[in-house]
Amino acid sequence: MEGIPARARGYAACAALGSLLCTLPPGPRTPWWAVALLAGLYAGGERIARRRFAGTLHPVLLAGAFLLEPAAAALVPLPGALFSHVERRPFALRRLWRAAQASLAVWAASHVHGALGGRDAVAACELPRALVPAGAAVLVFCAALALLNGGMRALAEGLPLRRVCRGLFLRSLAPLAVHGLAGLMTAVLWRSPYGPLAALLVLFPTAVSWWVFAQYHRERAAHQATIRALVQAVDIKDGYTRGHSERVGQASVLIARELGMDESRIEMLRFAGILHDVGKLGVPTRLLRKDGPLTPQERRVIELHPEYGHEITRGIAFLGEARSAILHHHERLDGTGYPYGLSGGQIPEPARVVAVADAFDAMTSTRSYSRARPVGAALEELRRCAGAQFDPRMVAALADAVERDGWHPVVTADETRTAVPPPARTPDDRSGARR
Repeated sequence: MEGIPARARGYAACAALGSLLCTLPPGPRTPWWAVALLAGLYAGGERIARRRFAGTLHPVLLAGAFLLEPAAAALVPLPGALFSHVERRPFALRRLWRAAQASLAVWAASHVHGALGGRDAVAACELPRALVPAGAAVLVFCAALALLNGGMRALAEGLPLRRVCRGLFLRSLAPLAVHGLAGLMTAVLWRSPYGPLAALLVLFPTAVSWWVFAQYHRERAAHQATIRALVQAVDIKDGYTRGHSERVGQASVLIARELGMDESRIEMLRFAGILHDVGKLGVPTRLLRKDGPLTPQERRVIELHPEYGHEITRGIAFLGEARSAILHHHERLDGTGYPYGLSGGQIPEPARVVAVADAFDAMTSTRSYSRARPVGAALEELRRCAGAQFDPRMVAALADAVERDGWHPVVTADETRTAVPPPARTPDDRSGARR
């Protein structure tokens, strides 16, 4: 169980115990052949889905919630989850957790579906009347998975529970709504004169959608690999700022979320933050690692790195607007920045986001030329420079997010940084910081 904190292991054990209690006792009229058929279908499909599609057979689980009593429905995911493909250790614990959270979510969805008369509507094949109970069950299923997984991430990674749960719920709601419709169609056909065999045909379109998603997943993985390779190259060359790129990407996401940007834009800003210093690959290593002050000529060479970064990423089409942030993240609102001296609204919005995130991490990290500043002092310095150097909206968004949830920086293998709680507001903490 290496790598997983004791509190997270305890949480998984409690979830497993809860799922075991949910399966007891199944009713005397439980159709065991239906439980076995759904469980077998889920188990077989799960092995394929996990290896090929990076997904899971939620339509089968939801069909079980619509067809069976809660205790019986909670049994459907157990064989497939307990014997599913797991890539990382500890294998047994991860399988147990996967089984427990799926079982609890299905049990909760089945309870809500039955309480709203959903099983009677499915048995009568009254599709319009069955939509409301099915929709409520899908919402509960989604909320249960978000709460369980959010709790695990909060305990294992130290992330804020509310923010994690909200993000998981919003990201999974649309896919699960589609899976819920597929599960409802399966359940209605199952109860119709056509029987279970016809019901299983509904899963073929679902398999096609999985294939499409798998292609997207592979393309996304290729994007991530490209970015990781570039960031590792920068970290090797400029060892003093190892981990800086990931943290700037993280802070950029905080700002974007606080401003209410959509998920595609948030992802773009994460890429922009991570790659903002990729142009340092074109700067001589001796300048990046120099301990003393830079001469004016050396500073001019280093100030070419945004243009180098823009050229390096020119052929990476998926970056989109991120390239403008790479080029302009050292511009200032007052027009005294570089490389082009843009001012105010001339500076692209992604660049204004990354500029604040970059300065915040630079001030809160120890460098060869400066000691790390407290988070509160860094925020005060950003506020002081807002309007002249930084966009006040971006500064306010970062400050609100950090003061509410704290700053939990990404940690690299070479670092021993710890998460920082929300800073206390101290009006007299106005020590200077590098910008």
